[in-house]
Amino acid sequence: MEVSMDKLQYLQEIEEVIKEGKFKDTWESLSGYRIPEWYRKAKFGIFIHWGIYSVPAFGSEWYSRNMYIEGSKEFEHHIKTYGEHKKFGYKDFIPMFQAQHFKAEEWAELFEKSGARYVVPVAEHHDGFQMYKSELSRYNAAEMGPKKDILGELKLEFEKHNLTLCASSHRVEHWFFMGHGKEFESDIKEPLVCGDFYWPAMPEPNHHDLFSTAPTKEFLEDWLLRTCELVDCYKPKLVYFDWWIQHEAVKPYLKKFAAYYYNRAIEWGMEVVINYKHDAFMFGCAVVDIERGQFAEQKPYYWQTDTAVARNSWCYTENNTYKTAREIICDLVDIVSKNGNLLLNIGPRADGTIPKEDKSILLEIGEWLAVNGEAIYDSNIWRIAGEGPTVIEEGQFTDSKSKVFTSRDIRFTVKGSYLYAFVLKYPKDGIVTIEALGDKDAARLPHFHGIIRGIEILGTSSKPEWKRTTDGLIIYGDIINTDKPVVMRILID
Repeated sequence: MEVSMDKLQYLQEIEEVIKEGKFKDTWESLSGYRIPEWYRKAKFGIFIHWGIYSVPAFGSEWYSRNMYIEGSKEFEHHIKTYGEHKKFGYKDFIPMFQAQHFKAEEWAELFEKSGARYVVPVAEHHDGFQMYKSELSRYNAAEMGPKKDILGELKLEFEKHNLTLCASSHRVEHWFFMGHGKEFESDIKEPLVCGDFYWPAMPEPNHHDLFSTAPTKEFLEDWLLRTCELVDCYKPKLVYFDWWIQHEAVKPYLKKFAAYYYNRAIEWGMEVVINYKHDAFMFGCAVVDIERGQFAEQKPYYWQTDTAVARNSWCYTENNTYKTAREIICDLVDIVSKNGNLLLNIGPRADGTIPKEDKSILLEIGEWLAVNGEAIYDSNIWRIAGEGPTVIEEGQFTDSKSKVFTSRDIRFTVKGSYLYAFVLKYPKDGIVTIEALGDKDAARLPHFHGIIRGIEILGTSSKPEWKRTTDGLIIYGDIINTDKPVVMRILID
């Protein structure tokens, strides 16, 4: 579909698609949505925070907001490095965002080697700069900065490498994101009009106040148009939303977008996903996402964690502190065992290169998945997620500390005739005890009572000896020198 530059005509077209389609803009209708198999099977995706904020590479991807808050470290850094805000504002980073070394093919090759199955580039962050060609604003990567249709180039390369193109929109927060720039003499000043880079720059509310001062109809319609344009032009199989869409004023537009997206997907023969947070959607109408955290227990519904290779920022900064591949793999295993997917973020530099730390982590994850991926991809949850003494802290923003697992911490998945047991920290003597598979009385309590036919260790050719006692299934495995989870493939009858 070619997007019309006539906004009223496009809004009417959105309404017509909803009217004629299966899905209407009501929770009752949207509750008929079903999560696609491709997403359930994929388990692991890549998130990409890359944009204008990658130029200053300071603080975080919230530089565009924080640089206008007097007294903040970003404010002080900006004055010291670039000068006064009235002379050099956030917009002045755009010509510096050249992406001169960006090569979509190299990115796609790396993501394929990482073992990821889907990729979610940030299409538009809170700063309002679109990383794709748009008819709704000239402040986009195809017309300014790199002068490249970043999302379009990635889509072409992803298709060559069996990667599913997805996209994220953080646009709705732009209502207030640049608002602090009006509190002192800066380059953000009235009049601001729709389509302007800084528009509307309103006062910042409490982020979780569902009834704070509502965005205007003009802004919300612009949000709907931008999001539908993104879908129509690039056909992403997943659209990820950040948090502020749960605001009371956004809900009607959110329902319209979901109905439009789901109906378009049917028309195109696609199965699609929407990720959301904080009950922005009625439960069951899309997929729950937890930012930088996870659930402590297995869930009967499907969900996703999004987190980053860096602890301190989603985008590239010059002082990023990184997680290890081991802890990310352990999180992946824990999440999959609890009925979820892991969406792992990296942050390229402004020139389009991916830092060596990000690359190294992705390749290390890919090496592990090359051996153990059969226990991850296409797998299902078992009767329990796992066992062991380590307690997983539940909720958002809980990933600042590394989890310390023991040899008793084990997670499970199933596929076909196999039960997979992930030993999160393999014991030095190679002796593994799985309590859940012990020989216990199942006449009254629902203990495991299946028949174990054989056991193998993925990545080795040996078939270890084993026995079942009331304490558990005891496996006498090889001595394996690794810091990563080791997977037991257990044949069940």
